[in-house]
Amino acid sequence: MKLLIKNGHVIDPGNKIDGVMDILVEGEKISKVAKCIDNKADAIIDAAGKIVIPGIVDMHVHLREPGREDKETVFSGTMAAAKGGVTSVLCMPNTSPSLDSTKVVKILGDIIRETANVDVFVCGAITVGRAGKELVNIGDLKKEGIIAISDDGASVDSDGLMSKALKDAKKEKVLVICHSEDKALSGKGLVNRGFISTRLGLRGISKEAEYKRVSRDIKLAEDSDAVVHIAHVSCAESVEIIKRAKKKGVKVTAETAPHYFSLNEEDLLDYNTNMKINPPLRTKDDILAIKQGLKDGTIDIIASDHAPHTESEKEIEFEYAEFGSTGLETELAVGATELVNSGILTWSELIRKMSLNPAMVLGIDKGTLGVNKAADIAIISPNKEWVVKKEDFVSKSKNSAFIGRKLKGIVEYTIYKGKVTYKA
Repeated sequence: MKLLIKNGHVIDPGNKIDGVMDILVEGEKISKVAKCIDNKADAIIDAAGKIVIPGIVDMHVHLREPGREDKETVFSGTMAAAKGGVTSVLCMPNTSPSLDSTKVVKILGDIIRETANVDVFVCGAITVGRAGKELVNIGDLKKEGIIAISDDGASVDSDGLMSKALKDAKKEKVLVICHSEDKALSGKGLVNRGFISTRLGLRGISKEAEYKRVSRDIKLAEDSDAVVHIAHVSCAESVEIIKRAKKKGVKVTAETAPHYFSLNEEDLLDYNTNMKINPPLRTKDDILAIKQGLKDGTIDIIASDHAPHTESEKEIEFEYAEFGSTGLETELAVGATELVNSGILTWSELIRKMSLNPAMVLGIDKGTLGVNKAADIAIISPNKEWVVKKEDFVSKSKNSAFIGRKLKGIVEYTIYKGKVTYKA
């Protein structure tokens, strides 16, 4: 089947394209990108006035399956991804049981092949049960298909164990993703430590819990001459540490999530549990630092940290509510609203951080609209405003921190391997 996308403003940082072009798709591949393609296609999409981008590559997604299918499944999560213009996701290992053995990874692989609506790549655990005590067999997990490891939601406290993980991962050519949190410092905290936590009467989580562990993880990577990726950066101090490490030549990359450049601790004043996130929402000054880190390249990637939870886990007392917000369906619009419309990033820079850079960091052949590449494409109406409503979510869980917010920019079509998987 041939699909022709006409008259769209094509933004493809990987191929330095930023202008009105046509794209011809034949089967699962892109066959031509040029001005005024004249071809008798089976289907034509007129993208005039719209932006056409490589499908988003989201490298921090919780699909919950196997084990917590009441929150999300591979099927529902990848349907939500398609609605958000996401065509590739990296699923995190805090499933039940965790992705720490070839048996569990194989089970997930079978589910992905049968039910996924976009590409799903797998991140295995660093330690057995994500308990920080015993390393997994990285080589065996890689043979079963994982492309990264993380104890996502937890940090490996032992310097020796973490150092060995970095060295083993380097040998196996597997990316190490760090949830940088020192639990000895964060303890049973609920929100960012400061004036707002005191006013709310809630236990605080200090920034030190994040940035001191970021510093340690980077130091261990430097000592091992290994590659390390820092997840969900939330505070100014972490940005500065990463910036200094990059200048030294340390092989470190970093991501942040949309809520860390658009929401702050004051958004918690009504005790909305959808704003309960880990790491927590920080200060307005931290938002400015995150935005500057995105602008100057210190932060390479924007990922959703999509964390679905049931209503019974969120609509309870703040102390007992789970941490996390969904994000697959809102991440692009939040990026456009908060970064592009404010002049922090151009559209090309935003797409680089959401498509090309994550693909490069993960080592997957995604994130561009090159000829003979997979036809993973999103078409966006950049100026269309919409209000985030709970009832509109495709995700099985509805715990979005952005409910009620007006955003600008909406996905009109998502095309995965040459087929339209979402249409607004």
